[in-house]
Amino acid sequence: MLEINRIRTEADAVLKGLEKRNIDAKQTVDQILDKDAQWRLQKTELESIAAELNQIAKEVGDLFKQGKKDEAENAKNKTADLKASEAGLKLKVEELETEIQTLLYTLPNVPNEQVKAGKSELDNETVAEAGEEPKFTFEPLPHWEITKKFNLIDFELGVKITGAGFPVYRGKGAKLQRALIQFFLDEAEKAGYEEFIPPLVVNEASGIGTGQLPDKEGQMYHCTVDDLYLIPTAEVPLTNIYRDVLLPNDQFSIKMCGYTPCFRREAGSYGKDVRGLNRLHQFDKVEIVRLETPENTEKALEEMVNHVKSLLEKLGLQYRILRLCGGDTGFASSMTYDFEVYSAAQKKWLEVSSVSRFDTFQSNRLKLRYKTADKKTQLAHTLNGSALALPRIVAALLENFQTENGVQMPEVLHSYLGFSKID
Repeated sequence: MLEINRIRTEADAVLKGLEKRNIDAKQTVDQILDKDAQWRLQKTELESIAAELNQIAKEVGDLFKQGKKDEAENAKNKTADLKASEAGLKLKVEELETEIQTLLYTLPNVPNEQVKAGKSELDNETVAEAGEEPKFTFEPLPHWEITKKFNLIDFELGVKITGAGFPVYRGKGAKLQRALIQFFLDEAEKAGYEEFIPPLVVNEASGIGTGQLPDKEGQMYHCTVDDLYLIPTAEVPLTNIYRDVLLPNDQFSIKMCGYTPCFRREAGSYGKDVRGLNRLHQFDKVEIVRLETPENTEKALEEMVNHVKSLLEKLGLQYRILRLCGGDTGFASSMTYDFEVYSAAQKKWLEVSSVSRFDTFQSNRLKLRYKTADKKTQLAHTLNGSALALPRIVAALLENFQTENGVQMPEVLHSYLGFSKID
């Protein structure tokens, strides 16, 4: 959520920044500023009445001490109208606060100055590319045929048990999942991230805290009876560990990681681009989350990007890094780098990670603050990234490392798998 003070003091800059997302937010910003002006006026009047009531209470006490009972009672009677006005003003102030917050919830984060304007993924910038496209002496199979050939993943069984987008991993397919999860967690630990195993369902406050709620696109699975939500990523429970927390000083750099299944409705997904592992309703992911001071955010983002790069390089996968344009950047993010790996059989790039900085957008919702060296209270910065999401990594490994008689596994996974080849 954007800070109200930022809108008060930098309204034009906020509007210009949101134009990168192809959003004309002038009407909303004007409404916020108008209601904020009303709120400040009512708040001042409320504080004035409170001060007057305090003064009268002091006078009444003094009069009683002096034995002037009648004068004291007359003074007390004056407070009745003031208290009625105070109650009405309190109600109005609360209503305005709710209205302002509701409007603020509709505004996405302002893109970082490095983010270019653009309408869609076609306008994203490629900032790095590494690795070589695999060469084959035969026609490579797409991963959904490889998984069927070697009995690794049963998509049809998943449909029977649950529905489309819920695959069943079996045999070496299940072992490959576990190997990748453990490899990613081990690498995160080496990089200084503390591992958590968080809940897979969260309450509404947690969803609001990280920007998934209000859920305008209907992507979250909602357990209506208990009013709980299945997590779309470990980012939500991990970041909410620090909801309503005041860190005691500015000497922190908090690094968390966690493996969880993730659940996304992906409403409207259909067609060849969602075949096999390309788009699922349930998938596994290792997430990394960081809490930083504003001064360290840029460095932290670079470190996270380099961490994901190292994972892909150790797996031997061809990849590229994109800096998303304004129109393709997520609602809560101020800047996002997407990692894509090349799918040799499908002959296209598959997104496997997003690494984002949110600045104060999430921490403002979370009320996540810290004390500066001069004892002032300031909002922390939050960042997160996939390190990594498994489905398309598995798809790329199977497709890119296939041979005529099996699939050769990356050497870094051999000790985790207990085998070097799927055949």
